[in-house]
Amino acid sequence: MNTFNFSKHLDIKNVRINDTFWNSIIKLVKNEVIPYQYLALQDKIDGAEKSFCIENFIKAKNTKNKMKCGKSIKTFPVDKWHYDEKNSEPEAFKGWVFQDSDVYKWIEAVSYSLQNFPDSELESKALEYIDIICDAQLENGYLDTLYIINDISKAFTNLKDHHELYCFGHLAEAAVSFYNATGNDKLLKTACAFADLICDTFGENKIKGYDGHEICEMALFKLYKATGIKKYLDTALFFINERGKKPYYYDTEKGIVSTGDNYHYNQAHIPPRQQTEAVGHAVRGVYLYSAMADLAKELKDKELKATCDSIWDNIENKKMYITGGIGATVDGEAFSFDYDLPNDLAYSETCASIGLIFFARRMGEMSFDSKYNDVIERALYNTVLAGMGQDGKSFFYVNPLEVLPEASRCDSRKHHIKPVRQKWFGCACCPPNLARLISSLNEYIYNENDNTIFINQYICSSAKTKYGNLELCEQNGKYILKADFSKPIKIALRIPYWCDKFELNRSFEIINGYAVFNCSHDYIEINLNTAPKIVRCSNRVRANTGKAAVTYGPFIYCLEEADNGCDLQMLSIDTSKKPVLNNGYITAEGYREIPDSRLYMNYLEPRKEKCTLKFIPYYKWGNRGENEMCVYVRV
Repeated sequence: MNTFNFSKHLDIKNVRINDTFWNSIIKLVKNEVIPYQYLALQDKIDGAEKSFCIENFIKAKNTKNKMKCGKSIKTFPVDKWHYDEKNSEPEAFKGWVFQDSDVYKWIEAVSYSLQNFPDSELESKALEYIDIICDAQLENGYLDTLYIINDISKAFTNLKDHHELYCFGHLAEAAVSFYNATGNDKLLKTACAFADLICDTFGENKIKGYDGHEICEMALFKLYKATGIKKYLDTALFFINERGKKPYYYDTEKGIVSTGDNYHYNQAHIPPRQQTEAVGHAVRGVYLYSAMADLAKELKDKELKATCDSIWDNIENKKMYITGGIGATVDGEAFSFDYDLPNDLAYSETCASIGLIFFARRMGEMSFDSKYNDVIERALYNTVLAGMGQDGKSFFYVNPLEVLPEASRCDSRKHHIKPVRQKWFGCACCPPNLARLISSLNEYIYNENDNTIFINQYICSSAKTKYGNLELCEQNGKYILKADFSKPIKIALRIPYWCDKFELNRSFEIINGYAVFNCSHDYIEINLNTAPKIVRCSNRVRANTGKAAVTYGPFIYCLEEADNGCDLQMLSIDTSKKPVLNNGYITAEGYREIPDSRLYMNYLEPRKEKCTLKFIPYYKWGNRGENEMCVYVRV
């Protein structure tokens, strides 16, 4: 179905979260994660991998000043993805080619946090970083510390690998967010100057290139919406329409000829409008698909929307983990083939689930269907939350569904699986990405259009809509919706995928997964009846044949060695008995097999003994030290 049914999320300033569960997490991000990352960007976390981020901007400023004074500039190679003390000279750029983006994402997270919790000290710290960033920008608008420091003559010569347009994208997103939060336009002017240079450099009768790691398109669109400058929209559309055309631009810039098969990684193997499935690097993919959805909505482009619909269907129904994780394989941090969802090899990058949420929100604003917000909820409560420790100072980059610590150490195929969260990463895209999403959670609860207000997430909050005020709260296990509107208006209340039965104290009509009814000055009670469930996935997923998962509401649960002993593969759940919720964890009756003493033997039914299995929410795993974990258990 390719018809449009537009809505728009409420601005963060018009929504105030008052939710026991989420308030604690949002405050954790404000009080622990954001200050911790502020120090990490300056390499002040003992035992953590170095960021080099702020150091690079200071080096770039110094190089720029030498250029202005006409001093000779020493150049360094720009031939690697990662530069460290061993493979580069002391005064050269350090870190990954996309290192600049970490501080941009931090500023974006700060911007959202300031709208929730005004904080002059935090704002001053952000302005300190903004000054450092802006001081590094060249007079023509160019701003990428790798090339400014190492060799400005090579700028825009390796779009496929070297992330200049990606870094610009995060700069623009941070700039718009900080301006919206504070009214300070210093960073916005910097982003616009770089955007102007990009628009002057790329397009018809100019360089017909496009970014290797997508986000530039989404950011140019956001900049267009913030400034009204149409060339930003036009250039975003150019990048999407040019991508994947033959001869391949990535061949042209390297002086080669290829079949383009290796460009699946960049979603550049064929033009995006011809793509029907999610392929390649998962984060790049969902960032591109998000921009495509933005443009499809803005331009009422039915062809582009149909492409987004096809790709969405492929992700949701063939390439997404039960936890909302995507990108099954470490090989390219990529989408694998349909139904290939291994548990113990899963990559499922935190950033990929965050990007999936971006894509889902845009699809939900373009089409009236609960499935998009179902996926937001699935990813948010599971993979995204699992990406951060309960201390706010440790993080997962990869989010597997099964962990054997010994295998992580001894099996090279599983070296990417970390049994404990890390203090920081040299490639630290996930922690600041997580901070910016959680700090902007207000924008994911409500949508509105000309005749309807949509309640998408059950997060207790109050909202100012164009029709009046709305409050969602929880009392005695029920949700209460209090409406105070200037005129009768339609409410569309999402009925979650996990809710088999619900009660509403008024008549309604179910439309595309929403309960729709009229409302003005009303007190509405919603009872979402739920209980712990045993859930299976398609038998086309080979990794989970004969297995099931345990869930409660939006939360996926898992077994940990800390509660159930080692050798979790020996456990099975008795599906004839109902699991029981008890104080935040779930118990279920089951069995433990007796270990075999020999490697091979004639087949006999395995010996087993009854036991009680204890499941905890997946997002909490790994907070009690190194131990085994699994989501799926045999039945």
